[in-house]
Amino acid sequence: MKNFCVWLFLLVSVILLVNTACSPLKKMKKNQGLITYTLTPKILEMHGDSVALSITGKFPGKYFGKKVICEIKPVLKTQSGNEIPLTPIKVQGEKVTDNYKVIKYADGGTFNYSTKVGYQDEMKVCDVNIKVTASQKSKTIDFDPVTIGKGTIITPSLIEKEGKMIYAKDNFVRIIPEQKEASILYLINQSNVRPQELTKPEIKELQKYLANLPKNPRKQIKSIDISAYASPDGPEDLNTRLSINRGKTSQDVTKNFTSKIKGINLKDKLNVKNTPEDWEGFQKLMQQSDIPDKDLVLRVLSMYSDPVQREKEIKNMSKVYKEIADKILPKLRRGQIKVNVDSIGRSDEEIVNTFNTNPKLLTIEELIYGATFQKNLNVKKEFYRVATEQYPNDWRGFNNLAIINYLENDINNSKNNLEKAKSLSPGNQTIMNNLGVIALKEGNFTKAEEYFKSAGTSNETRYNMGICLIKKGNYAEAVNYMGNNCSFNAALAKLLSGNLDGASKTIDCSEDKDKDNMYYLKAIIGARQNNSDMVYNNLRAAISKNSKWSSYAKTDMEFEKYFNDDTFKSIVK
Repeated sequence: MKNFCVWLFLLVSVILLVNTACSPLKKMKKNQGLITYTLTPKILEMHGDSVALSITGKFPGKYFGKKVICEIKPVLKTQSGNEIPLTPIKVQGEKVTDNYKVIKYADGGTFNYSTKVGYQDEMKVCDVNIKVTASQKSKTIDFDPVTIGKGTIITPSLIEKEGKMIYAKDNFVRIIPEQKEASILYLINQSNVRPQELTKPEIKELQKYLANLPKNPRKQIKSIDISAYASPDGPEDLNTRLSINRGKTSQDVTKNFTSKIKGINLKDKLNVKNTPEDWEGFQKLMQQSDIPDKDLVLRVLSMYSDPVQREKEIKNMSKVYKEIADKILPKLRRGQIKVNVDSIGRSDEEIVNTFNTNPKLLTIEELIYGATFQKNLNVKKEFYRVATEQYPNDWRGFNNLAIINYLENDINNSKNNLEKAKSLSPGNQTIMNNLGVIALKEGNFTKAEEYFKSAGTSNETRYNMGICLIKKGNYAEAVNYMGNNCSFNAALAKLLSGNLDGASKTIDCSEDKDKDNMYYLKAIIGARQNNSDMVYNNLRAAISKNSKWSSYAKTDMEFEKYFNDDTFKSIVK
């Protein structure tokens, strides 16, 4: 009997001891509703392919067991029932010897928690739950899960990955000015044309050039300018008469040349200009000469503007002046004949006709230019294809053909043609931009950004860089890069940066404002502005143009507060 009593006493003591040890954990679970949690943001948001969140938890006084450790485990519970665990955090009572955040028994306490997790598609609709496991020595107890928020707004994922490519420009000029020149030299104080002057090679070449003009219907004489000069030595009145007379005799020579050529009419095209003292020509020849002390002569020209004083000072340099008289002044006594011709290229119609009959006759400039006014994409493509075949060393044909490939969604050929263009013109900023657009299309935003950083600051490249910045979550910077561009992405960047009115205005100024995604973005703006009519009207328009928005909007957390609204449900049914 005595042994039985001892055994019974020990058993009761153990039971009491166990109950005493477990009671703090059970009490904490029973009163877990006293714990408050604050989630920031209240609805999770995706930015830059990840979701960041912060949780503040507060324990009341006389709640947290002095020897208790609580492991707080945030999880994202998806619609399918899956759980995405986040990094846990531990807090401890004041008598625990570990190094976790201490929560006092008498006063309670708080903990702050922040984390970032890569976005997964299942996170679009989920609950943010808190699971708590409390432990004291070897005993543990799980609290009931608590929902503290929802997720996830994924509006940044609406970004359009279509960048802006840049066509290589042509250098086509329909009217190209040409000039042909020849000079007749005169002896000092004379204005008659010596026979030997008319047999010089440059005069013969001028005659031949004039004779061939009527044979080419694309060459038209615009004018023939005759400039007659006298050297700056001698009296001014004499030089004036000499320049006038030299102009007349040079004009007679020109008329004589053209009178023998059928098809040339010089009426109103022959102009004569006289320069009595050619100081400008004198200075130019002096600069080009190897005459000793030429710098001294040039200094005189800069010091004196009066012609008489200039001539006097130069003649005082007797040794230098002799060389000037021998080497410089004879070249200034001249009549200069300049034939100005317009070389007229093919008209647009002629370019097309030539392309259709014999494209090999077209220059690279005509091919690149000819493609610009082709509305049919296949015809435009053919112009560029021919350009790459006939001018395989010109990068522009390959670059522009790559753009057509891109528009046809032929990404492989587009990339191949751009790589060919790059090999012909390494570091070309236009090509770098276009390779970046290909990288965007393929979803490689990191590579795309590398290309755009090497592509200069064109409007197209800045817009494309803005797409990369939206993807990274740098919305304000994206707005800066996109400027006043009226596009979906520019409106998206403004919306995400908080400028809702600016986003609406950007949509309104866009040529694509009636596209389905534009209406959907306006519906989101309406939701953020608590404008239900704006939400309903734009959702209806978006869904009428593309039914995909119906199922998308049903789970879009931008419209979370409308999910139970009858009008909303009728629109997205």
